[in-house]
Amino acid sequence: MEGFMKTSLNQASETAPDFRGNDGSLVSALKTLLFFTILMVTLPIGLYFASKAYIFEGSFEMSNTDSYFYAAIVAVLAVHVVLALFVYVAWTEGSSQRRKGKHD
Repeated sequence: MEGFMKTSLNQASETAPDFRGNDGSLVSALKTLLFFTILMVTLPIGLYFASKAYIFEGSFEMSNTDSYFYAAIVAVLAVHVVLALFVYVAWTEGSSQRRKGKHD
């Protein structure tokens, strides 16, 4: 009975899956997500205030209410650009990993 238990435990430990090879891709995906999260927060807010103060009120000499409107359009466009870039990077990252798996 003891020999049976030792054999079954040894076989179970030998066939355990090894997930250490996926650590690099997980870290890469988390770095990409963190980068685009920071970009999603900082870029639209920064562009909003910069375009309001320097472009619309400074260069074009618009009124305060008009500059709010156009600066908000710039911020919304920045959000869409960041989202499109994230989708593109995520799509190409996934397809490159699949290609690497097929060639091995």
